[in-house]
Amino acid sequence: MNRLVDRFGRTGFAALSSLIWALPMAAWAGSADLSPIDKTAYPWIALAIGVVMLVVWLVLLTRLSRVRVAPRQRRLDLGQMSREEKRWNIAGFAFVCGLIAWLNAAATVDWAPLLAAVAAGRLGPSILGAGLLLFLVAMLAGAWISWRRSSAAFRHRIGAQARP
Repeated sequence: MNRLVDRFGRTGFAALSSLIWALPMAAWAGSADLSPIDKTAYPWIALAIGVVMLVVWLVLLTRLSRVRVAPRQRRLDLGQMSREEKRWNIAGFAFVCGLIAWLNAAATVDWAPLLAAVAAGRLGPSILGAGLLLFLVAMLAGAWISWRRSSAAFRHRIGAQARP
């Protein structure tokens, strides 16, 4: 844990470690959608795992302030970020959330009716399918551009720190 906190900073470690509870909660949400229909998903198991991992994450966060951190520039430390870095990181976060929402929806939806309607040449479902693909491409491109701009802002901050 000390090495990870030293590498990412306290803020970055807290954000990255939140995945230990966020992913089981996303699985719970998806399985809760499917459970009433096919009776094969067990949403309460995923929810229990997510709640237990949320408690583990909260315990990790309480211990975080006691970890010693070497003074240096870190990519994901909110206290050190420039305004531009914060802006691009927030944009990247929004695009990644949109991508996760799209993937969660794609995993919990039966695509057969839409694909059959598109194959039959129906206009409305074809427009919906094109919109869904456009949304996916926009989320991927937005996440990629945001990461590149955030990286450039970080390099600029490091370069400014190196110059006297």
